[in-house]
Amino acid sequence: MRNVTLAATQMACSWDIDDNIARAESLVRAAAHDGAQIILLQELFETPYFCIEEDSRHFPLARTVDDSQLVRHFGALAAELGVVLPISFFERAGQCLFNTVAVADADGAILGTYRKTHIPQNPGYEEKYYFSHGDSDFPVFDTRFGRLGCGICWDQWFPETARCLALKGAEVLVYPTAIGSEPTDPACDSAGHWRRTMQGHAAANMLPLVASNRIGVERGDRTEVTFYGTSFVAGPTGEILTDADRTSQTHITATVDLDEAAAQRTAWGLFRDRRPERYGALMTMDGRASR
Repeated sequence: MRNVTLAATQMACSWDIDDNIARAESLVRAAAHDGAQIILLQELFETPYFCIEEDSRHFPLARTVDDSQLVRHFGALAAELGVVLPISFFERAGQCLFNTVAVADADGAILGTYRKTHIPQNPGYEEKYYFSHGDSDFPVFDTRFGRLGCGICWDQWFPETARCLALKGAEVLVYPTAIGSEPTDPACDSAGHWRRTMQGHAAANMLPLVASNRIGVERGDRTEVTFYGTSFVAGPTGEILTDADRTSQTHITATVDLDEAAAQRTAWGLFRDRRPERYGALMTMDGRASR
């Protein structure tokens, strides 16, 4: 038996960066008080989701890993509380900008980073203006409480992300997120679809999964998005173990047995019966493995 307690948080963000950091810290502390060992904060929680619109005024928000106030602060908090914290931040590296997660182990050491691979470009989610496609090749981080695989928001819609992380030995999948209403289609509510997609990744790979989303209404000069929360923890057959509502600033926790999940994966034969030599179409854009 190897139990680990997982947590997701959710909150609204403002342009008061110090307040965002303080509120995120309070949620981490509350989750740790409830026994959480791996605690997931939402995507780009240092500021509002500035990708709502294309605006060059936001480029100076980017920081290197070493210069990021956010990474330093939550690395120190991880060490103080003895918890693992994936930290989502706006990264500057050379001439490129990335949507990045730095993983702080329970001693505060930054084990490495993951740069978001799949970058969306839709009204209200104008990320290609800000971010280069990540070049991290889906790393897995060996933390005190288990091997962690990270995707970021739009990555969660691609089963390849979860499968690559599973093949590399991830024991827990985490997805910091910023998703809500669609400015060009006010009737669209993707919350259920969003959740079911990740439940499928958990079930297909037999891995527990944590998703943390933001809440609240955020506005650019011309565009508005209402983020729908509903953060959750899923078990290794895709079942919802715990979840949050659409509007509350909160944290949620659930405990899973990583050894039991590993035994289930082996017994079920998901990875024994793979046929990678037949998956050539996945290496193409149009599904045609050869011409």
